[in-house]
Amino acid sequence: MRSLGKRLESAATAVYWHVKNKDNLIRLAGDEVWNEIELPDLDALDWRTAATTMATGLHTMLTRHPWLGQAFASHLFYGPGKARHDDHSLAIYEMAGFAGAEADQAAATVFIFVLGSALAASATISLTRRLGRDGGNAEELLRDTVAQAGEVAMQFPRLRSRIGTAAASDYAAVPDNSFEFGLKTILDGLEDRIAASRPSSGHGAD
Repeated sequence: MRSLGKRLESAATAVYWHVKNKDNLIRLAGDEVWNEIELPDLDALDWRTAATTMATGLHTMLTRHPWLGQAFASHLFYGPGKARHDDHSLAIYEMAGFAGAEADQAAATVFIFVLGSALAASATISLTRRLGRDGGNAEELLRDTVAQAGEVAMQFPRLRSRIGTAAASDYAAVPDNSFEFGLKTILDGLEDRIAASRPSSGHGAD
């Protein structure tokens, strides 16, 4: 709170006029950032385009604010910003053809995937800060770790064949377009599930 007061060029005591404590501040900030996600127009788009747009917006927001992913593990979040997002997300999967608990499951499946994809960035930032606080050169330590991991990988044929690729050269890197690949795969599966639940259009024997 003292650090925040300094950044705002105000005394820390003045901050307490607006928030009760650090936990309250994080909850309020953690709800506000959900408003950065643009909600797609469901009257103008098909459900898959809307789902892709919303998932991509969520991923962008979580990557922009890596502290939020870390805070999920230690703070309880609620508020109009997140509720606005969650309600629109449910509307997308209801429009797709899911109802009740299945709409909740479809929305949750996509959300969990997006959150997991974005956590790599927040974990790397957290790790880099910790390594720096321990007195070491974080970038050098990460490079050394990648090099040592490469030596271990040489013992395994599939890993050995990938040494030298971008994903193997960076501690937290993933193959290009992994997010897009994963999201498309999930939406393909949801679409197949919807199609399988629809009654056949064929006509039986009279």
